[in-house]
Amino acid sequence: MSAIICSGVDKAYGSVKVIEDFNLAVADREFIVFLGPSGCGKSTLLRMIAGLEEISGGDVTIGGIRVNDLEPRERGVAMVFQNYALYPHMTIHDNIAFGLKRMKVPAAEIAERIRTVAATLGLEPYLERKPAALSGGQQQRVAIARAMIKTPEVFLFDEPLSNLDAKLRNHMRVEIARLHQSLKTTTIYVTHDQLEAMTLADRIVLMRAGAIEQVGTPAEIYGKPRTLFAAGFIGTPNMNFIDVTIAKGDGAGGNGGWVLESAGGRFTIEGARFALKPGAKAVLGIRPPDLRAVEPGSAGANLLAGTADLVEFHGNDALVSFLFGGIEIGAQVKATVCPRPGEAVCFAADEAHIHLFDKQSGLTLATD
Repeated sequence: MSAIICSGVDKAYGSVKVIEDFNLAVADREFIVFLGPSGCGKSTLLRMIAGLEEISGGDVTIGGIRVNDLEPRERGVAMVFQNYALYPHMTIHDNIAFGLKRMKVPAAEIAERIRTVAATLGLEPYLERKPAALSGGQQQRVAIARAMIKTPEVFLFDEPLSNLDAKLRNHMRVEIARLHQSLKTTTIYVTHDQLEAMTLADRIVLMRAGAIEQVGTPAEIYGKPRTLFAAGFIGTPNMNFIDVTIAKGDGAGGNGGWVLESAGGRFTIEGARFALKPGAKAVLGIRPPDLRAVEPGSAGANLLAGTADLVEFHGNDALVSFLFGGIEIGAQVKATVCPRPGEAVCFAADEAHIHLFDKQSGLTLATD
């Protein structure tokens, strides 16, 4: 068993606290991704779990054993770094074997382990080469092989793909996902790239300023963000935000309902999914793919109309930008039917896709 538990973990550099009261339980064999902007503490936290940073307060346990005072080599973890950290004068074979040789593992066992790991990661043709003769993706596979060969209980990845180009990142992301499916090793992966987080994670730990903003599956964080920050950080293209004032109304089929007044217009909703108060200031959020194109000049509720300002081609889709009440709004449409800059556009915001957040606290007003 290799479950990881962080209980009240703190990290301070002198009088400056960068992580405070961090609590998280990672299940055995789970793939967790620490996601957040630069400087939020995700790599620092990973290094504390690995034993490369001292823990200022709280406890970290791995497999039920408190590891605060254990050396990195005693924790049963293997770490893959952003810069690969390969020895340039050694062959790939010797790079992979280096850790085992230091542990005085018998030569026959080292050879067998290298054969297995090299076959798993497709490195057999490169074992006699040196790192300079490999591509960035191949070097990253060597770094992973060097971690794998120790048969660790826990894998720790610190932004391992950030130095690769887009095509290699996609390829290596798939390889890491397949590796986890075959090995089922407890894994913590640090990234600032939400695409990596959404495609790899069993659960995402979204961090902000040294604290957890939200923990959940990719679908939960995307579909039910608990804060404005989570809603704005997750999702490409970014969610649209519109300041609104909440009022009681007679909309939504004449059953009372609520009105959301904005600088660009008004939205009428039933509001059963939200905890609403008349006069309260809120932020309405809706993702660009959730805006439904309608004919310009259409009548009806919850319409956002304007003039296409910018059209970004994304392949099958296009992102149309326009001003609504002085706010730039993005709507995602099929590239085959996208308008041209300067043309009138109109989109409907269906209530099922609307998010509402308290203006002051940034917390969701959703009750489900």
